[in-house]
Amino acid sequence: MSTTATRPATAPPVTGTASFPTSDPKEMERIFQLQKKHFHQVLKLTKPKDRIQRLKKLKASVERLTPEIKEALQKDFRKAPHETDLTEIMPTIGELNDAIRNVKTWMRPIRVKTPVSLFGATSKVIYEPKGVTLVISPWNYPFYLALAPLVAAIAAGNTAILKPSEFTPETSKVLVRLVKETFPETEVAVFEGDHTVSTALMDLPFDHIFFTGSTHVGKIVMAAAAKHLSTVTLELGGKSPAIIVPGADLKKAAKKLMWGKIMNAGQTCVAPDYLLLPEGKADEFVKYAKEIVSDFYGKGEDSIKQNQDYCRLVNQRNFQRVSGYIHEAVEKGAKLAMGGETDSAQNYISPTLLTDVPENSRIMEDEIFGPVMPILTYKTLDDAIGKVISRPKPLALYVFGKNNKAISKVLKETSSGGAAINEVIVHLVNPHLPFGGINHSGHGSYHGWWGFKTFSHEKSVFKQAPLASIEMLYPPYTGFVDRMIQLTKKFFV
Repeated sequence: MSTTATRPATAPPVTGTASFPTSDPKEMERIFQLQKKHFHQVLKLTKPKDRIQRLKKLKASVERLTPEIKEALQKDFRKAPHETDLTEIMPTIGELNDAIRNVKTWMRPIRVKTPVSLFGATSKVIYEPKGVTLVISPWNYPFYLALAPLVAAIAAGNTAILKPSEFTPETSKVLVRLVKETFPETEVAVFEGDHTVSTALMDLPFDHIFFTGSTHVGKIVMAAAAKHLSTVTLELGGKSPAIIVPGADLKKAAKKLMWGKIMNAGQTCVAPDYLLLPEGKADEFVKYAKEIVSDFYGKGEDSIKQNQDYCRLVNQRNFQRVSGYIHEAVEKGAKLAMGGETDSAQNYISPTLLTDVPENSRIMEDEIFGPVMPILTYKTLDDAIGKVISRPKPLALYVFGKNNKAISKVLKETSSGGAAINEVIVHLVNPHLPFGGINHSGHGSYHGWWGFKTFSHEKSVFKQAPLASIEMLYPPYTGFVDRMIQLTKKFFV
């Protein structure tokens, strides 16, 4: 997510329960070899009905264990059950339903054109599974971001080893149970533990590695994959900006932005990270934001803190990091426009807005990953765009307004993994849109068809006809061959 490791796979350990003796590389090697053998003997040969059966079985397990999933997330970082439904269970079921409905179509070979110069031959693309895959998932959405890539891996016909985050041990326990009750270890297995487990797993020659986490750790994953020339999908993050263009409905924009920033206590890879709005509009935005937060969680700091719908930071490390951003920004001259209340005993940080934020403060350099939003103002839209393109390309960009010309200008002149107009976050739950980053915010994409493609190899197949026209161009290179070459170059190439 950020260069300061917001949801890393290699962070300091927390106490958890492992389902395998995960500190033993021999056990990882054993499972890896079992899955490799099973892949070649069974999964690589599966038909659509076989994969659909596996997906339906996984869906049934998710539905059966939903109460346990909600309880685990409540224990891990006091996530409200309704928020778990909205952000963990429903998107997972959505991915499963989409794959169940469409995997038969996805698996069909795609017929492609063949040049006239190769008259008689036919060409097609076959989607074959990559093989044994590794999914390293994060803590911020520890269920959905573990299961969504797993759904894609299964739909594409692969085996998978899942390494969940050590930061959410209760959710990891549920994942272990779900996998054990749904799949044999020859198809899907889970290894729990700290960064040493991830490191040991990446020593194995996986056919594909799917990592969700920080940009810093993403570089480590990519380097480890290079040793085996494993293909890699990196779902990272970055500072996703929100731009309010002149003439926008500020109240509606404030409602969307505050919901997106506060949900999961801001611990969302595509949460709006900082806000750019026209000069003179900051006070009005703050006024609306305060009203919206009161509507969501109650009036006053005590009401917000006591509200069971408001999440906490996942652990003390991340609490200290985010609260440190606030204190440092204020010390450098930023104004606390809303919130700023903290409680280290609960890892609690209230919804916070900062104005007049210095550009050289850490909160403007690192991905925040907390319920804090810096507000910057701009004189011209070109100034706002300039601030965005001066930073690494983000995972998401949000633009609010009614002026389609201005919105188009922002989209054309910036680059991001994805974008949403007059909305935040929800674009990632559309299985018909690819979800992924660019450069610092990630490599590759997934969800729906795009996830199936990510975990598949697009194999080209060329079938020659009994009488091949290409044979007319074989040596010896006579005058006839020369005339055929010239004819082909003129009319058919």
